[in-house]
Amino acid sequence: MQTAVQKPHDQLAAFLADDMAAVNVMIRARMASQHAPRIPEVTAHLVEAGGKRLRPMLTLAAARMCGYDGPYHIHLAATVEFIHTATLLHDDVVDESQRRRGRPTANLLWDNKSSVLVGDYLFSRSFQLMVETGSLRVLDILANASATIAEGEVLQLTAAQDLATTEAIYLQVVRGKTAALFSAATEVGGVIAGANDAQTRALFDYGDALGIAFQIVDDLLDYGGAADTLGKNTGDDFRERKLTLPVIKAVAMADAEERAFWARTIAKGDQRDGDLQQARAIMARHGAMEAARQDALAYAARAATALQVMPDHPIKDMLRDLADYVVARIA
Repeated sequence: MQTAVQKPHDQLAAFLADDMAAVNVMIRARMASQHAPRIPEVTAHLVEAGGKRLRPMLTLAAARMCGYDGPYHIHLAATVEFIHTATLLHDDVVDESQRRRGRPTANLLWDNKSSVLVGDYLFSRSFQLMVETGSLRVLDILANASATIAEGEVLQLTAAQDLATTEAIYLQVVRGKTAALFSAATEVGGVIAGANDAQTRALFDYGDALGIAFQIVDDLLDYGGAADTLGKNTGDDFRERKLTLPVIKAVAMADAEERAFWARTIAKGDQRDGDLQQARAIMARHGAMEAARQDALAYAARAATALQVMPDHPIKDMLRDLADYVVARIA
């Protein structure tokens, strides 16, 4: 079994330790509020809850891999983390979630109003940070990503509980709500470092594919992972009636009886004791979990391939290994 220090994420964190320390200092400084003490209280509850900080780390990694030695990758990494934290605060209100990163959600400890407004504050802070870089291209990338994330969340609302939702719609949702920030995080790291167009495109492609693989794996873990690994309760997606990839695949192959089950539990929300276990059994019967896992592996391979045009660097190998490790969590 791999030890923690052997995991690609941990190797990357160790390599970027000084940069990450600077990002953490900036995050704490910029989440402060002179007039509204609830803002740092709510923000600290989530930011300091032990998240992996994967997205800001990707920004730092991309910049360093492209030879950047200036100060603004720190601003951009903090920007990415603030955008991510803002979306989590809003998501937990929308989903009526009670657990995040193994702790009670902010909306449960405070209230929905505080979560929404603090999320708005962090979005505003993120734009202040990105403007400080002086790069219109960076501002364009991150502003577009913020709009795409919101669009993806709204699309998920309209697609939720609709058994007609296809894999193409699912992919569009995932590209919006998850992959958009991954791809923006890696792309702006290259842009601030002055990477050429081919390299910045490769960084975008890497982040996009990694983000999709990451989300598919999260969807799979919800039906078969440990709660302490997920940071939330297993089966939450089922209880929240989300049409994630393994469910979409199972619905597509369902017979009349199985389709009636999905219509009752997902479309109508009539869930009973034992339904989660039955959902797992139906997905297993059709190989839906394994089929989704194969999709995740394909996107991880696409992420690794995208890095081929990048310069030789220890970080390049770590990023390639990271793409493999994201899917290895469900091996």
